[in-house]
Amino acid sequence: MIVADSIPIIRPDVLYHEVEHDVRGVLASGILTSGRHVADFEKAVADFVGVDHAVATTSATTALHLSLVALGVEQGDEVLVPDFTFPATANAVIQTGATPVFVDSGIGDFSMDPESAAMHISDRTRVIMPVDPFGQPADHLALARLADDVGARLVVDAACSLGATRDDRRCGAHGNMGCFSFHPRKVVTCGEGGMVTTDDRDLAERLRLLRNHGAAKKSTPGLEFVEPGFNYRLSEIPAVLGLSQMRRIDQILLDRRTTAHRYDGALSQVLGVSVHKTPPCATWSYQSYVVVIDSGLNRDAVIAKMAEADIETTIGTYACHQNPAYATWCQDPAEFPNSALFADQSLTLPLVPSMTTGQVERVVEALVTIVEDM
Repeated sequence: MIVADSIPIIRPDVLYHEVEHDVRGVLASGILTSGRHVADFEKAVADFVGVDHAVATTSATTALHLSLVALGVEQGDEVLVPDFTFPATANAVIQTGATPVFVDSGIGDFSMDPESAAMHISDRTRVIMPVDPFGQPADHLALARLADDVGARLVVDAACSLGATRDDRRCGAHGNMGCFSFHPRKVVTCGEGGMVTTDDRDLAERLRLLRNHGAAKKSTPGLEFVEPGFNYRLSEIPAVLGLSQMRRIDQILLDRRTTAHRYDGALSQVLGVSVHKTPPCATWSYQSYVVVIDSGLNRDAVIAKMAEADIETTIGTYACHQNPAYATWCQDPAEFPNSALFADQSLTLPLVPSMTTGQVERVVEALVTIVEDM
C-alpha cells in the first residue's frame, strides 16, 4: 500500500501546465500522428545531442530493431550485446534473425567490457551494440575502434543516457547510431517512445522509410511501397510530453545529479555498499541511482526490508544468461562473472524530481540500518 510519506523509485517529471495548450491543440487539429510536434521533438533531441538527424519511434526497442534492419543485419550475422542489460537489447537482435553474442561487464563497471568484446569477435560480427546502463556511458571510443578494426558498425543502446557524456561527446552522438528511450523511468518521458540519432543522412532517410511501412511519396496520388517496413511512428501527444521536458532538460539533469551527489557523499564510506564512481572522461545522466550490495548480503531481502520502511527500491537490471529465453546463446554461465554479480547484488534507490535532502537521508539511514543488521 502506498502511504503519504512513501518514497517511490521514480516519478515522471511531466508538468500539466506545460503541455495543456499543445495537447488541446493536437486534439483540435485532428492530426494525432506524424505532425509538427513529432518533428519539433526530433529537432530538439538532435540539437541537444549534437547530431544532424533524429528519427522518433514508438520505443527504444523499436529504435534498436529499426537501426539493425537499416544496416541490413539478418540471419547469419552476429551482434555483440552486453549480458547485463534489460533484455530488449538482445530481443531486437533476435527479431532480425541475427545471433546475439553476449559479453560480460567490466570489473567495477556495469557496461560492456571492451576486452571481453574483442574476445567474442568473429568473421560474422556485423554490429557491436553496447548499452549505457543507468545513464553511465560505455567506453564508446574503445568499442568504436574495435568495430572499425573488424569492419563492423557501432549502434549504441543509449536508452538511459540522454544528457550523459563520454569523451567530450553527448550520448547518442557516438558510433553510427544511438537509440534513446522515453519510458516513464527515463530522464525525459513520453509515456512510451524512442528515437534514433545519427549524423548519417542516408541512414536517417532509410530509418524514416522503414518506420512508415517502407512507403515513399511519389508524384501521383498515394504512396509507393518500396520495401516491407514497420509501423514504428511516434504519435503527437507523446511528442508533446517529450518536447515539454526537452525545453528544460538542463534543469532536469542538474536536479538528478544534485540528488545523486548527495547519495554519493552519504554512501561512499558505508560498509556493505559499493558506489561506482564517474570516470574523469564522463558525466552521467543518472536515469537511475544504482549501488552494489556486498555478495555476502541478500540483496532481495534488502529490497523487502526497504519496502517495509515505505521506500521503493528494485534490482539494477538483468543478466541475460540467467534467463531461459536466452539459453540458446548462453551456454557457459562462467563467461559472465561480473554480469552475474551485478544482476544478483545491484540495487536501485529512489531518485525522484526535486528530491529533498531529508528524503535522501531517510533512504540512506534505512539502507545503512538494514545492511548493518544482516
